[in-house]
Amino acid sequence: MGQLDGRAWPREAAGVPDVSRPSVAVDASLSPADDHLVHRGPGTLGMADTPHSQDLRFFERYWNVLHDETGDLVVAIGGSRYPNLGRAESYAVVNLRGDHRSVRAFGRLGDCDDRSDLTVGPLRPTIVTGLREWRHTLEHGGWGFSYDLTTTDTHRAVHGAVWGPRVETGERQVTVGFETFVAVHGWVRIGDTRMEWPAGCARGTRDRHWGVGRGVGGPALNDGVVRRGGWKGGIWIDLGDLAIWGKTVLYPHGDPRPGAGKVERVHRKLRFEPDTQILSEGLIGLTLSDGTTRHLHLERLGTQTAYLRCGFYGGTPDGPGAEFPGLQHGEYYGPPRVEWDRYDVTDPVARLALRGLDEHHCRVREIGGPRDGCTTTGILQPLEPDAYEACVAGKPGWELW
Repeated sequence: MGQLDGRAWPREAAGVPDVSRPSVAVDASLSPADDHLVHRGPGTLGMADTPHSQDLRFFERYWNVLHDETGDLVVAIGGSRYPNLGRAESYAVVNLRGDHRSVRAFGRLGDCDDRSDLTVGPLRPTIVTGLREWRHTLEHGGWGFSYDLTTTDTHRAVHGAVWGPRVETGERQVTVGFETFVAVHGWVRIGDTRMEWPAGCARGTRDRHWGVGRGVGGPALNDGVVRRGGWKGGIWIDLGDLAIWGKTVLYPHGDPRPGAGKVERVHRKLRFEPDTQILSEGLIGLTLSDGTTRHLHLERLGTQTAYLRCGFYGGTPDGPGAEFPGLQHGEYYGPPRVEWDRYDVTDPVARLALRGLDEHHCRVREIGGPRDGCTTTGILQPLEPDAYEACVAGKPGWELW
């Protein structure tokens, strides 16, 4: 990986293996087939007794945030399938030094009999090897950008589930799946600029989830309620010897520690832009399940944020030419179509219009302990302005800096 000011992050000393080698060290309840968007219920494919979900809001979803080590380019890619609605959607967001562009595509599941084909409009993700490698390509078009990126998992995926209340069908609301971190290589073209990401120059995170609920279908399928965009406390940082994915501690492939760990407590002391209440800097203290603590200083790199309102989280933005603003996940039911937008997010007015579930590319420096002063980059994901309001209110674990 690259080097920022300060010492390089000691990944080699942490025993991170060559990611080009295949790995079979995954959670025993998962199989490579579970990386494919072919589930019909909230279990893994190896759980024969899992019934098919009848809830219209059953979803399959993939999600990625990829970034360089310099603070120039961040990319977010995601897509969902709704087998009980017969709908599919995908999106991509790029931010090159404040030039924020996105494209969204909508399709019908019935238009393609091959369930392994995840293509929607110009977006074409391909699962090369389940639980190991994906390739993402985007054709060039009016949206003004394209890419060809390959991600390789670097950390052991572990199956997990979060359950909610029962819904009208008698099923439980549930999100199941797994998360991991990735190494990335390939290229991104934005306008006339082509950015090369050779091996070792970019990284990121991804997840694969499926389940019932989470506001799918918008107010019409959720008792008239507009759901918030997501969880306000997301942290996605690879610290070398381990990685923090929200409240889960993930270990590199080949690490002798079994399973995964947990983040038991988080304390955030955050600073925000005064005019937008968007995060600019923070101190985060983590208490892990093995009893150790990690203290991190995070600083947003310029205006390098992927604003996921452009990817349906919290409703798509009401930008120039938006035919259907405010679309939630799974809400569009018309003919296949593609839409796109572009914003200059160096302008605080644009940032204020887009804020919601936001993926901030941050410089990360460890404070104290044997890794004191080591630096890397990662993603801090607050829901905004909710995170600011939590700090102002002094909610447990939240403090205004």
